[in-house]
Parts: sequence; structure tokens; C-alpha cells
Amino acid sequence: MGESSLKSEQFGSHEVDLSSSSSNDTSSPHAYTGKIEQDLEKQNQITRSNTNNSVNTVSYSVREIYGDLDSEEIKVQRHQTRNTILSELVSRTEDAEEGIYYDSSKDEVVKDTLYEDLPDTTVATKRDGDEFADIDPELITWNGSSDPSDPRNWPVSTKVSLTALVSLYTLVSPMSTSMLSPAMTEISKEFGITNSVIAAMVVSIQLLAWAVGPLLIAPLSENHYFGRKSVLDASCWIAFFFNIGCALSQNTTQMIIFRFVGGIFGSCPINVGAGVLSDLWDAKSRNVALAGFSLAPLLGPVIAPLIAGFIVEHKSWRWVFYVLSIFNGAVAIFGTIFMKETYSPKLLRSRAKKLRKETGNNNLHTIYEIADGETTLGKMYLAINRPVKLLFTHPMIVGLGSYMAFTYGFMYLMIVTFPTVYQENYGFGKGTTGLMYIPMGVGFLLGVLFWTYAIGKVYAVLTERNGGVPKPEYRIPCLVSSGLIIPIGLVWYGWSAEKKLHWIMPSIGSAIFAFGLVCVFQSMQSYLIDMNTRFAASSVAAAALFRSLFGFTFPLFAEKMYGKLGYGWGNTMCAVIGLILGIPFPIFSYLYGERIRIWANKNIERDQLRRDKKNLERLRKQQESIKC
Repeated sequence: MGESSLKSEQFGSHEVDLSSSSSNDTSSPHAYTGKIEQDLEKQNQITRSNTNNSVNTVSYSVREIYGDLDSEEIKVQRHQTRNTILSELVSRTEDAEEGIYYDSSKDEVVKDTLYEDLPDTTVATKRDGDEFADIDPELITWNGSSDPSDPRNWPVSTKVSLTALVSLYTLVSPMSTSMLSPAMTEISKEFGITNSVIAAMVVSIQLLAWAVGPLLIAPLSENHYFGRKSVLDASCWIAFFFNIGCALSQNTTQMIIFRFVGGIFGSCPINVGAGVLSDLWDAKSRNVALAGFSLAPLLGPVIAPLIAGFIVEHKSWRWVFYVLSIFNGAVAIFGTIFMKETYSPKLLRSRAKKLRKETGNNNLHTIYEIADGETTLGKMYLAINRPVKLLFTHPMIVGLGSYMAFTYGFMYLMIVTFPTVYQENYGFGKGTTGLMYIPMGVGFLLGVLFWTYAIGKVYAVLTERNGGVPKPEYRIPCLVSSGLIIPIGLVWYGWSAEKKLHWIMPSIGSAIFAFGLVCVFQSMQSYLIDMNTRFAASSVAAAALFRSLFGFTFPLFAEKMYGKLGYGWGNTMCAVIGLILGIPFPIFSYLYGERIRIWANKNIERDQLRRDKKNLERLRKQQESIKC
């Protein structure tokens, strides 16, 4: 090209200058060769093959993309392309700070918030950078919305099997929390434990670990270097070795340490699993998937004592942990072999790595490799800071989360009283006492069947009334019902045990309680994910932190509380708390929660916008400093 040719391309809501100097000036980082438009048009027409879930690797070679351009011209184009993407991302944050979110794919302003509908990834992009595919011919994204490699497009049978598998991961740690409960009498005798609080702590210490694990380890699953599978596999194997350590413990200190560390790693599947479901299922299908997933952490504490009761009757208490370790090891082996990665940034990174090897083009990259400006320390800081901050500053998490935390604490309060109630009041042996956990399990199963349908039906009806536009608040109405059912179950169980009625009566009470508890878990988990998808992991972690602390502390004072108040008045007090938390705030949240949620979300977004803008500007300055 003989003359200077100033070109520009409309990108998003901003016009980006693609050339500010003559094409002959290839030393300028903003030089325009005149071929970029042809190359981008060629890239738009490239046919990507979906055969065997792979792409046409030839189209990603340097020659196919850039033709006869020399190396210096290619450097200039790559430099300009990356600058364009970073500039657009910076502009998005600037617009969002002004209260505007421009959707370039629709060519219109669609929201006044940037992050509300974005996935929980490290770059503010809807489909893993797909909107930049026409700008950057070396950007690896999904091949359109129907790409079979995208986990959302996997066959239903695959998604169901992976949901079942991640639920199996999730079953291990809840089982380990309560499995030694029937064995605590023997453990206390062998280790010389005379303090009831210490004995209760040996059981509940893993729940304290559950408050720590999501903050330290679970966030690794949202890193495009690790992904979901590696974190799930590693956590399950490490928990396996510490469960063996519990079986070999020689004193109370060893037991508490092994259980605490094992609990930190064992808790990860509960939080990472929610991310797996978000990877696989959209909002409409997620309710059913969450139903099966939420059943595992509820059934775990029920199944484990049932098994452990018979083990302790015929074997040493150490066999409780041997059996748990065998189950843990089987899940670890099965998961390592059959679990698939579902985190799209990790999958795309693997695709880019494969294509780099096949084509020899080492510049192929994902959006996360060029636009993720957060440092490793920064990610660790966010992983710990944001859930804690949400726990204390987000009204919806504080209000609804407190109800979830109390009901979770009530569950463990009830579970740890079973051995005393049924052995002392009814004269049952350890094995028969274990059978008394079955009614609670039946309540959980019936609850999953009923509440999955009820919550989904209410959500669908309210969405239809709102012109087909769903809202997270449509998950809440059923919570009001649980606010009545859970107190009824607590009072029924407590007074039946207090008056020593037929053993079936407290069993029915525990089943009623379990039936209502399922509604709390399903409604809250769905709401927390829908509330703001970009920060879903932090919201779930905040709620997990809250309920785990309650689950840890409630068993510690169970014996003293029931010793002074009795089972009847003790559970009546808990029922009153359940009524206060379970009815007024869910009603308030349904009526006014949207306004509060949007206000609180914008505060979170504002902080993240500042971080994103700072990190992106740093990347852009680094890019501009590169001399082609």
C-alpha cells in the first residue's frame, strides 16, 4: 500500500483504531498492514470440523491464518489484536462503572450491570471469549453455541452420569462426619476422654474443617490450570489417607488432627460439585440436578451411623474407619477413571495446547491466557476475602443463610442425640440404634421427590406470569412451608423422646424434620447460584462457611442443653428459632428481595470492576511496552 490508510472497526460500543500510521511502518506497534480485514474475513469463513469433538487443525496454522505475511507483519497484527481485545474489556468496565452494560453481540445496551449473567470465570466474557473470535483468528473458543465439546452440549446421559459421580464424591465427607458417633463410647474409653465437649468435638471437628476447606482449596477448581477434576481427585485421595490415619490414631490429639485435615480436603467436593452442575446444566434444568446432588450431603450423616452401629457391635471401633476408607478409596479410584473435566476455561486451555502441538502455531491461546490479569496471590485473596465479606455484608446471604445454618445445626444436634435417646430411653443396642437413622433418610428421599417437583413448578409458574423472565426470588416461596414443617418435626421428636412414647413417634418426628430440611437446601442452593452467576462460588462458599460453623458448634452444647431443658423444651426452643427465621424473612425476601439483591450485587460488582479494570490496564500497558 502506497498511501497511509486509516482504518477503524466498530467493536462493541467503541470504535477502535486499527491503524494510526502507514502500513510501511512495521516497527510501530499500531501499524496496519491492510491485510487484517482480509484475514479476519477468511477466519470467519473457516470451517471447523466437529468430528470426534475436535476442530480443523489446519485452519489454525500460521500459514492458513496469515498467508504470505512475514514474521514482523504477523507480530504487528498479533500485537494490535491483543490490544484491541484488552481495550474492549477495559471499556466494558468503564461503561459498567457508569451504569451501562453494552452487549456487542446484540448491538444494544441490555443491562445496567455487567456481571449478573456472566459465568463464574476469571474474565468478564459470556461464552469464553466467543465474541472476540472475529477479531482474533488465533483465539481458541467454542465452535459456536452447539459445539459438542462444550459441557452444556454433552449428551444428557453423560451429564446425568457425571452428576451422579460428583454426588458420589460428595457423599464421602458427610459420611465421615457422623460415622464414628456410635463408636464414641469405645473411643472415649480407649483414649480416656471424660469431657463430653471433647467427645463431641471429636465428632464435629470435621464440620469446622468444612468452614475452612471451601476458602482454601475449592477456589483452585476455578483456575484454568487446574479445573474441577484435578481438585476433586486430589481432595478425595488426600481425604482417603487421612481417614486411614484416623483408624490408626493412638490418642485424642491425633484423632482430632487427622479428622480436621481430612475434613478440609473432604469438604471440597461439596462446593466444587456445585460448580460442576453449573458447568453442565442451565438454570431451567439445574433444579433437578441439584436435587440429586443435595441428597448426598444429607444422606451421608444418616447412612454412616447406620453402618457404624453394626460394625461397633461386632468389631473394634477402628473398623469404622477401615470401612469408611474402603468406600473412600473406591470412590477415588472410580472418580479418577471416569470423572471428566467440565470447567470450560480448563477444557479450552487443553484444546489450545493440543492445537499448538498439532499445528506448530505456539501463539494459539484462550481468552484466559491473554486477559486474566489477576495474580495468583490476588486470586487466593479473593477466594478467602469475598465469601467472608459476603457473609457479613450481603443481606440476602445473612438472612437466608442464617436460616440454612440453624436448620443444619439442628440436624447435627438431632443426629448426635440418637445414641443416647434410643439406647438409654428405649434400651436398644448399637446396631438397632443405627436403624433409627432410617426414618430420617426416608424423610430426605421423600423430600427430594416432593420438593424437586414443587420448587420447579412454582418457579415455572412465576416465571410464566412474569412474561417468561425468571428471577432468583422465584426459588423462595417454598421456604415458607419448610418454616412450618421443620419446627413441627423438632417438637414432635423432642416431646416424643421426653415422654418416652413408642419408638416410632420420635422416628416420625425426625422424618418430618428431614422432609422440611430438603426444601431449605434445594431452595437456597438454587437461589445462591442464580443470584449472581459470576459470584456463585463465593456465595455458595459463604453459606457453607455459615452452616458449617453452626454444624460444628451445636453438638458441643447438645448434652448440656438437653440435660437442663430436656428433649421436649430443648427442641421447642429450637423450633421457635426455626419459626422466627423460617417464615418472616423468606416472605420478606420474596416481596422485597430483588431490590435488596440488586443493591448488594452492585456493591460486589463495583469492587470487582475496580479490580478488573486495574488488572486489564496493567496487561494493556505490558502489551503496549512490547516492541514488535
